[in-house]
Amino acid sequence: MLTIGQLAAYGGVSVRTVRHYHQIGLLPEPERDTLDRRTYDASAVVRLVRVRTLAEAGVPLARVQELLEASPDAFAAGVREIDREMSREVKRLQEARKRLARLASGENLVLPASVVGYLDRLRELGVQERYVVLERDAWIMVAARAPERIEAFIAQKHRDLADPDTIRLYQLVSEAVDWQADSPRVVELVDVLERLLRRAVEAGQMGPADLDQTLVDLLDTTTVEAAPMTARMIAMLEKRGWKGWTRIEQVAT
Repeated sequence: MLTIGQLAAYGGVSVRTVRHYHQIGLLPEPERDTLDRRTYDASAVVRLVRVRTLAEAGVPLARVQELLEASPDAFAAGVREIDREMSREVKRLQEARKRLARLASGENLVLPASVVGYLDRLRELGVQERYVVLERDAWIMVAARAPERIEAFIAQKHRDLADPDTIRLYQLVSEAVDWQADSPRVVELVDVLERLLRRAVEAGQMGPADLDQTLVDLLDTTTVEAAPMTARMIAMLEKRGWKGWTRIEQVAT
């Protein structure tokens, strides 16, 4: 007869593990002998080894009892099912590792690769990181609300960067994050923006008309709060016959 320590040694586990198996019902707990000790026989060793082997193979402890009592066919079917579950978990973990790798490399986890690439292009053009962060946050909201449109939006943004006025606009907006509302440079920024708007109207390429109004309002509010001069720019554009910010529209004057 074996003590609990000897049983644990035979089974290749700790005494604490043996006690845990007792608590969850995987290993029967024997009655105490006349010396108030629990002793174990060979059947306990065999069962402990089987439990340990299944656990080390990745079988959840909640499924071990079921497999121990299964017929050969049921055991094989149960193992195959657990293997499929493990395969799905491995795939999930592999995807999680890829996302962690992207995080470690500085890419944003909640943005499509196309948006990350576009933001990197802005950085290459010299756009300040503070503005890139503001635009990134806007794209996060757009990607969450209209994921089916994000690729088309980004493709158009890349085409827009072929226009020197677009690049100049980004340079000015990047600097404008720190401008006061009464900065005289706001006029130059509005002039550049209006030229782009007029060309977009002529080409039939005005802003994202298919974004819902709630998202548009949220983006507008966020922009105004982030840059004090934005409210003045919107007012100046209205005087020139335009309204809005995220979705600028031409109106009669």
